[in-house]
Amino acid sequence: MNEIKLGKLEKIKDLRSIWKNEEYDFTPWLAKEQNIKLLSDELGISIKVLKTEASVGKYSLDILAVNEDTNENIIIENQLEITNHDHLGKVLVYGAGYDAKTIIWIVKDYNEEHKQAIEWLNEHSDENINLFLVKIELFKIGNSEIAPHFEIISQPNDWTKTIRSNQSNTELTGMKLVDLNFWQGFSEYLSDNRTTFSIRKAQPQHWYSLAIGSSDCHIDLTVNKNGEVACSLWIENNKSLYNKFFEHKNEIETDLGYSVKWDYKEGSKASSIDIRSDFRLDLKNSDLSKGYEWLLNKAEDFKRVFRKYL
Repeated sequence: MNEIKLGKLEKIKDLRSIWKNEEYDFTPWLAKEQNIKLLSDELGISIKVLKTEASVGKYSLDILAVNEDTNENIIIENQLEITNHDHLGKVLVYGAGYDAKTIIWIVKDYNEEHKQAIEWLNEHSDENINLFLVKIELFKIGNSEIAPHFEIISQPNDWTKTIRSNQSNTELTGMKLVDLNFWQGFSEYLSDNRTTFSIRKAQPQHWYSLAIGSSDCHIDLTVNKNGEVACSLWIENNKSLYNKFFEHKNEIETDLGYSVKWDYKEGSKASSIDIRSDFRLDLKNSDLSKGYEWLLNKAEDFKRVFRKYL
């Protein structure tokens, strides 16, 4: 029997041997699409970078970003050292300055009192404010390329749970509980199947949003009480983008392989492009794979086709 040779995982302790300067080396590296996606995947948030070294009065925020699912601001402060009071104060000032709903503090290492402070803030802040303390590490095996790793040190108290605030599964009734169970199952389906989408936290609502790389539009998957499922490209506040898509209607539908409903929504800032299933699910049935497969296939189609025109 041949001996299996395994390499030794080596941790690079000196981050500044790779990124000498936070402002000129680390922040530009993190702001690149392929690198911010690593952080997005770890946190379960679709992050789009808007600006680096964004002004906050006389100070500069490392990265200003947006949550592509909600269009809410995200601030990211980097510290390639152990946490200190100065940076703790900065993340709060920057968060207030940009009315951020998500605050991410990336560090080399942390003091326990700063971890406790973030946990306390998550415990006592408004339920819509989310604070993360994240540790950045570097590893390699032998002469391999260096690989970054983000480790969540502190996060909103229920980030790994499904329901925020005072709700619990036992308090949910009727369609809310049906919705929650449906999207929990869909999240598991995404996890079990290869997909380009980041998995979102399931919520007790009739829709599930997926980012496609633009703050102007996203994909909304929906299920109604009759068991019908639908996939929509939701354009929040950009009629010119809708018109651009509509100009390519024939090419888009040919590329998709099916017709879609074009909804300008006269009198509304929003618009959408939709397709609805021609079948109904029994939402009380434990096997909803037919609906999950349909939703994922349509979402992948929409992302593949519509991104060409962004």
